[in-house]
Amino acid sequence: MNVLIIGANGQIGQRLVRKLQESSQHNPIAVIRKEEQLARFEEQGVKTALVDLEGSIDDIANVAKNADAVVFTAGSGGHTGADKTMLIDLDGAIKSMKAAKQAGVKRFIMVSGIGVHRWHDNNHLEWMDSSPYYSAAKYYADVWLERSGLDYTIIRPGSLTNDPGTGKVKVADDLEHEQISREDVASGIIASLEDDQTIGKAFDMINGETPIVEALKTL
Repeated sequence: MNVLIIGANGQIGQRLVRKLQESSQHNPIAVIRKEEQLARFEEQGVKTALVDLEGSIDDIANVAKNADAVVFTAGSGGHTGADKTMLIDLDGAIKSMKAAKQAGVKRFIMVSGIGVHRWHDNNHLEWMDSSPYYSAAKYYADVWLERSGLDYTIIRPGSLTNDPGTGKVKVADDLEHEQISREDVASGIIASLEDDQTIGKAFDMINGETPIVEALKTL
């Protein structure tokens, strides 16, 4: 499977690229937005594409046409303002969905944030109160994806760490705000790509005791 990774230079994206390269079943296509990032991926032998999510849908669709699936794990970063959050985490995500449809790619995996489906609820998770723009952007991007007609999976990971992955997680519609390693999120993305049962599913994911492949089968 040729997997287009939007946000390949991010911390989850880099791990996902490496894992896909190590797999015998998949080929990563790294989408990056800065020319200086090209060299590192090309040195790894990874096919790359330079695309600005603030640009046109056609630009994204042109690189998606050779893909079998799209993974959106891009983000504006923690040091930007509300404007960039909306332009990347929301508008960039929606452009990517439209581009996937334009390119004829049905499979789309979104990396979201734990609990954001409850953004409008009075009892939403506390972390969202300190990140309202991000929470709103993720909430609406997820809603758009659910209504897009794409074969989607939405993974909502907990607080991200750089700890080594354990290969074991907990998944459910609603979980407490706990941690998960970026490596395990990357593994969860690949396991979702390989399990059609995750199509049309959205779920929280944190550290747990169940192997990832088995955990996804409980959804």
